[in-house]
Amino acid sequence: MFRAIILQAGVTIITALIAGLFAGTQGAVSATLGGAACILPNFLFALRLKFVAGRPGASYSANFFVGEFVKIAATVGLLVLVVTKYSDLHGPSMLIGLGLALQAGFLAFWKKS
Repeated sequence: MFRAIILQAGVTIITALIAGLFAGTQGAVSATLGGAACILPNFLFALRLKFVAGRPGASYSANFFVGEFVKIAATVGLLVLVVTKYSDLHGPSMLIGLGLALQAGFLAFWKKS
């Protein structure tokens, strides 16, 4: 799971660099914020699952579903925060950064350890 988060961070950095070429600093920051809105909740979710997995008697499936709901709510909350607080937001760059960060997690499952 942490490999997926590392891939998401890498894709976000590359996206920010490319957005910076096309839309300047405003695009790079927007793409980074879009990717970060995905990466941060995923990282916290992975940490939570790692700690729950080692506890005897803990319901892993219940923690997974509750954690997934919290992760989605946190992602939406961070996006709302970015849109309302960052006045120089470049919308297309933010959406591309978010979309690519969301999809990058799937690449981690293509490669076997």
